[in-house]
Amino acid sequence: MMQKQPVREEVVIVLDYLSHGYPFDSRPMHQKTPIAQAIGKDHFSLLELAPKKGIFLQPFEEVYIGEGKREKIHHIIGKLTMDKLTETAKMEVEDVIRAIVKKNEKRFIDFFNTAGPINTRRHQIELLPGVGKKHMWAILNARKEKPFTSLEDIKARVDLMPNPERVIIKRIKMELNNEDKHKIFVGS
Repeated sequence: MMQKQPVREEVVIVLDYLSHGYPFDSRPMHQKTPIAQAIGKDHFSLLELAPKKGIFLQPFEEVYIGEGKREKIHHIIGKLTMDKLTETAKMEVEDVIRAIVKKNEKRFIDFFNTAGPINTRRHQIELLPGVGKKHMWAILNARKEKPFTSLEDIKARVDLMPNPERVIIKRIKMELNNEDKHKIFVGS
């Protein structure tokens, strides 16, 4: 069996920057290091980063963390879970996810146009919050006629469809909270 490669982010968006490290860190001030919490643009990985000395990061700033020369990040400390985010980061995460979804709308349209069955009883589209069998069949029938071209197109062509953008954002947050074993947007 082939080993699945871990997903790697190239660029992240800063959610919070703590210039003096975590407030609950009991070490003396001179031993504390700055910390940034960020979310990946491609796979929505939540990461804790150590900025280089003298670098100050701003919320919503895009930062390169891929292979090779990093201008602002010294190293990646590790992955985070939603419950480990600071209150500031928790407040920013939905806006950042919304911005990523808007900027990469084609990626999410492709999901609606190509999603397939998970097994004989369940379809990937049913993993979206608020989307049941009726919506799933309406989506499948509509995309058979003509592929969707935008999130607005989905809303217009599928009767009583919940707002597709909000549904995608909710699903991404569910996956970040590990509320479902199936991952369709996070880490894929």
